[in-house]
Amino acid sequence: MADGGRREHRAFIGSFTAAGGPGVLTAAVDRDSGALTLLSTVDGVPDPSYLALSPTRDMLYAVSETADGAVAAYRVGGDKPEPAGPLVPVGGSGPTHLSVFAGHVLTANYGSGSVTAVPVRADGTLAGAATSVLQHTGSGPHTRRQKDPHAHQVQSDPSGRWAVSVDLGTDSVRVCTLEGGRLALHREIALRPGSGPRHLAFHPRGEHAYVLNELAPTVTVCRWNALEGSLRPVGETPVLPGVPDGDAYPSGIVVSPDGRFVWTATRGQDVVSVLTPDAMGEGLRLVATVPCGGVWPRALAVDPSGRFLYVANERSGDVTWFGVDPDTGVPRRGGSVPVPAASCVVFG
Repeated sequence: MADGGRREHRAFIGSFTAAGGPGVLTAAVDRDSGALTLLSTVDGVPDPSYLALSPTRDMLYAVSETADGAVAAYRVGGDKPEPAGPLVPVGGSGPTHLSVFAGHVLTANYGSGSVTAVPVRADGTLAGAATSVLQHTGSGPHTRRQKDPHAHQVQSDPSGRWAVSVDLGTDSVRVCTLEGGRLALHREIALRPGSGPRHLAFHPRGEHAYVLNELAPTVTVCRWNALEGSLRPVGETPVLPGVPDGDAYPSGIVVSPDGRFVWTATRGQDVVSVLTPDAMGEGLRLVATVPCGGVWPRALAVDPSGRFLYVANERSGDVTWFGVDPDTGVPRRGGSVPVPAASCVVFG
């Protein structure tokens, strides 16, 4: 305990066990410097590549990004998460992302191109088998990556009314409802063919969303209407200066809590990009790129204060933290901790 009895700030880190990762790690976060101190590991779930916390912050959920696809729950509160029940199959393959929405854990299943809803009990544990698997359909022009749907992310919109999923294989974003445990498609929004959308982040005002495209190193700016559950693309901004020399695969996107900065990570180029929205949140401007502190940055996270940025560098096996310049948003490297096959960071 610290700070007059408040629990110390915690970070939870996912990793790929098939590539030598330790599973789920817990780290203490220094509130002044952003530095991480590793505290524990839990290795009972294969490839826990993405994590999410419950609204009450006392439960942690992890995907098992395997061919069979599953989700796990942990109780958190001490220095080591405690397993809270068995793995629950999601009825899809290769789940890459999950979130908590309307009393369910939702998973985006990349391999099978679907989204799954798993019910959650009042105590936060998983209630059992999935109640709904919504299969995506479609394809894109990229012959190798877009033959089939590939759901890469699913999350709630800021209003809490809609579940929004991003599909790399179909160049689209789907807006869904969840009622009575059943997912239903409300609207599908087409993005530029061949762009390969991967992840989406909402502006804190809730009127715009920024979609990071993996197959074209760009961000698509969209207007979001929470009353109608509609998303409308209005522009596209590069996340790299000029034409990239070599591979460029954008991976993660986060928005600062105050909405002043948007950060993206790009694998291959191994950089973090800083973009600034205009006053309306609709136009983006690329202002800087900086080295990500490692190799193959799979995911980004910003701490709740907005003062520190974290990068999970998968191939160099580390999580690097950066202090954020409050005027420019440009990150400055602070340090790193070793995490083989690191895949994501979330804050408790």
